[in-house]
Amino acid sequence: MAKLENRTLREIMTKDVATVTLKDNVYEVACKMRDWNVGVIPVVDEKDDVIGVITDRDIVIRGLAEKHEGSTATEVVMTRDIILGQPGMTVDEAAKVMAQHQIRRLPVVEKGKLVGIVALADMAVRQFHQDEASDALQQISEPATH
Repeated sequence: MAKLENRTLREIMTKDVATVTLKDNVYEVACKMRDWNVGVIPVVDEKDDVIGVITDRDIVIRGLAEKHEGSTATEVVMTRDIILGQPGMTVDEAAKVMAQHQIRRLPVVEKGKLVGIVALADMAVRQFHQDEASDALQQISEPATH
């Protein structure tokens, strides 16, 4: 077992990840979130490259609050400008990136293809770099300065 400071995302990431495509609609995404018990689902293109994510918050803010119906295309509510991790990143590096960008979940890609996802909760629950995950969570929870 590697030392804590040497752990990589490959070692702690969730590898079985639900995905959706631009062909899916918001209702289908919401059902997949319910069925997989997740709050974020990566959006992939026809080549399985990650092109965005859709979160439960995206559905509420860009979907429901904008009076879009369940049949609304995923691309209308998804987040395209996303931060991605690499399997070889250390947990410490990932926690710093997540804190810097105020994100709680980090899709992990290799050559553009989704290989997993890491959440701050994964870091804390698995007790890897608990201090870094805690610090990142504190920074993410702070209001963004505009």
